[in-house]
Amino acid sequence: MGKKGQPRDPAEEAFQAGCAIVRGHPLLGALYGACSVLRDKRFPLAGDAWATVDRRGVIVAHPTRRATPEEWAYVIAHLLLHLGFGHFDPAGREGTEWNAACCAYVARFLGSLKIGRPPADVDGSPAIAAQSEDKLYATMLEQGIPAALHSVGMAGTRRDMVADVPFRVWSGRAETWQDLLGYGLTQAVTAAVEAAAGAAPRPYGDEKLSLTARRARDWVVASYPLLGGLAAGFTYIEDPVLCQHLDVQVAAVSPEAREIYLNPAASLSEPEYRFVIAHELLHAGLRHDARRQGRDPYLWNVACDYVINAWLVQMGVGVMPAVGALYDPELAAESAESLYDLITGDLRTLRKLATFAGRGVGDILDPRPGWWARGEGLELDEFYRRALGQGLAYHQGAGRGLVPAGLVEEIRALDMRPIPWDVALARWFDRFFPPPERRRTFARPSRRQAAVPDIPLARWVPPSEEAIAGRTFGVLLDTSGSMDRSTLAKGLGAIAAYALAREVPAARVVFCDAHPYDQGYMPPEAIMDRVRVRGRGGTVLQPGVDLLERAKDFPPDGPLLIITDGACDRLSVRREHAYLLPGGATLPFPPRGPVFRIAR
Repeated sequence: MGKKGQPRDPAEEAFQAGCAIVRGHPLLGALYGACSVLRDKRFPLAGDAWATVDRRGVIVAHPTRRATPEEWAYVIAHLLLHLGFGHFDPAGREGTEWNAACCAYVARFLGSLKIGRPPADVDGSPAIAAQSEDKLYATMLEQGIPAALHSVGMAGTRRDMVADVPFRVWSGRAETWQDLLGYGLTQAVTAAVEAAAGAAPRPYGDEKLSLTARRARDWVVASYPLLGGLAAGFTYIEDPVLCQHLDVQVAAVSPEAREIYLNPAASLSEPEYRFVIAHELLHAGLRHDARRQGRDPYLWNVACDYVINAWLVQMGVGVMPAVGALYDPELAAESAESLYDLITGDLRTLRKLATFAGRGVGDILDPRPGWWARGEGLELDEFYRRALGQGLAYHQGAGRGLVPAGLVEEIRALDMRPIPWDVALARWFDRFFPPPERRRTFARPSRRQAAVPDIPLARWVPPSEEAIAGRTFGVLLDTSGSMDRSTLAKGLGAIAAYALAREVPAARVVFCDAHPYDQGYMPPEAIMDRVRVRGRGGTVLQPGVDLLERAKDFPPDGPLLIITDGACDRLSVRREHAYLLPGGATLPFPPRGPVFRIAR
């Protein structure tokens, strides 16, 4: 059975295998990658035809003819060479004689190239003198088409070079068909030299890439050490049909598959391709997919785009495309995490922005469900870390140009494990509650005094009750129905553990859903037992904030911790504060205090 339960189609499989032979050939791979190859019943051909090609590179194969992969490879190669040899003559020579002369020339060339095998009804070695297309054409105009050449083309007795078929294809290709064939000749010579030297063959057929995109990719690999090692480990696919299926307008990256998808319909120049490829490489190398940590995928993608594009502009990597590039120089100093918290206050505007994938969608493609949880990404993660780390060392060692300080910090941080949310929360509290100071006194003898009666020993005295009593903080707890009990348990458990370790005797607690409920001072470990998720609709937290800020029995410098799922009102908090959110939740306003997200 085929995909989605469909029966296997041996004829279609043979056709695709023939296409793969041509795509993987170093001479013809670039030509094939720039063409649209169709085998569809909507485009029927005459019964004795195999395939046709138009000047735009649309190859239409007979939808019902059966052949071996080798025969299809020969047919497609024949039509590609029509394009590469410039047989669509700008002088207007499009008659039957010109087509026959070109087919004879291509057949003789394919005889020496030895790719595929001619079908039984196609003459692969016509008995003609070794002449150019022009001389053959001139002879045919005088003497007519020899009988031996009626079975050389790929359309039977008809022309295999046809007028443009009614099929819309992408345009804007910067190179000509002759350029692509020239590039293929270079690749073929390189492959021959490498084979003579005993090197393993390179998988040319793994990519469908235009010459412009190849040059941009090669520049990143060979001329930009920071990203060169990373770029060499990716496959680049420039396929309009696949990009349409993936909803990719300009480009996207799959960190899991190590693939970058480029939409040729975007008609990018080589400098623009450099920018886009570097952009997608940084998404993967900086582990933006893994660092999302439950945040909104699109909004997280937007935050990462702003940061990456600012760095690339600073470094002067290529030219930023006009479509899909999110750039604001005022945000250049922000990290992706802080920028995410900053920009989520204007969701209506953000949803209208376009990344390189398109409006409202991100260009970081999601991995398979559970991929990281199963540990399949660990080896790949190590590759990304090593490639960027070594690239930075090479780049700086060779003096190859500016690398922004923020990017340097992120690359170096890849070698460090991220700080767990509860540890980060404890560090924030440490600013307000350093360990209470103990002092030594001789007023009372130490218990060890009897061991050395002639030497006075000081005794450690614990801090006074007055000093301990001033150590408190406020907890504003969202108890609406949307709050998850397991999230509450994790958050309150971390708070209780911290308070006990730092000798914080009590916290001032306010529960909030539609109204605030002042619980007074409570031991932190007892808060969980008192929580009641009331579920009265939306959450209004500002009255709870106002209650604590006006409370005469709450210290004016006491910090405030707000625990919510983000489905709340806009807050104005004048004192030191922080937010504790479930993983993936966002606030409906730009927060001024730190935001800690509870890992699920």
